[in-house]
Amino acid sequence: MGRAHEVRAASMAKTAAMKTKVYSRYGKEIYIAAKSGVPDPEMNLSLKHKIAEAKANQVPADVIKRAIEKAKGGSAESYDEVQYEGFGPNGSTFIIQCLTDNTNRCYTEVRNCFNKSGFNIGQKGSVSYLYETDGVLIFKYDDEETMMDTLIMAEVDLKDLTVEDGVMTVYTAPGDLHKAKDAIDELIPDCNYEVCEIQMLPNDYVTLDDESYEKFERFIRLTDACEDIQHLYHNVEERE
Repeated sequence: MGRAHEVRAASMAKTAAMKTKVYSRYGKEIYIAAKSGVPDPEMNLSLKHKIAEAKANQVPADVIKRAIEKAKGGSAESYDEVQYEGFGPNGSTFIIQCLTDNTNRCYTEVRNCFNKSGFNIGQKGSVSYLYETDGVLIFKYDDEETMMDTLIMAEVDLKDLTVEDGVMTVYTAPGDLHKAKDAIDELIPDCNYEVCEIQMLPNDYVTLDDESYEKFERFIRLTDACEDIQHLYHNVEERE
């Protein structure tokens, strides 16, 4: 199974609780983008792009509006971006990206997730070199030639394009994610995206035996409960 399968499998595993976490994640990211400049997407390109990502990932309009209004209201909340990396069984690796208002608490909670699962937290850079950062867009479409021509004409730095069961996955250079989305939206009006965001993707995947996979699932549950965690990337082949 290739990385397209794994990326799509992860995107389809969103329960109601996971969706709530996605909404919270984008709420924070939109708030930060609005606070870092003018809280108006027409005058703040970072905010405009973050709103576009949120909408593409089915984040409700009221979540977006609340985050912007919070920034307009002069909230004193501030968040630090921190990243943790670690190891599990059979060569499995993990990258955790957080937005937190308390880095000491955040580190303790993330370390506990590793410890309780029998995994090991590593040093900065110990895992990330095994991953690539890509813009990822997943949506229903199966005409590879037309899509490739469209993205080339839009001068998108296209890294890869795959189709599986009528679903297309487009990988771009991180800075071209929104350029690609604009081109796709023009080609496919009202396109519904399963994924539209920048992700860290492993160069290779590993499989786990039953016992190790149970530990992996425990680790996922523990990290899901940490509000500071924005993104979790790993190289484990997930089961159906």
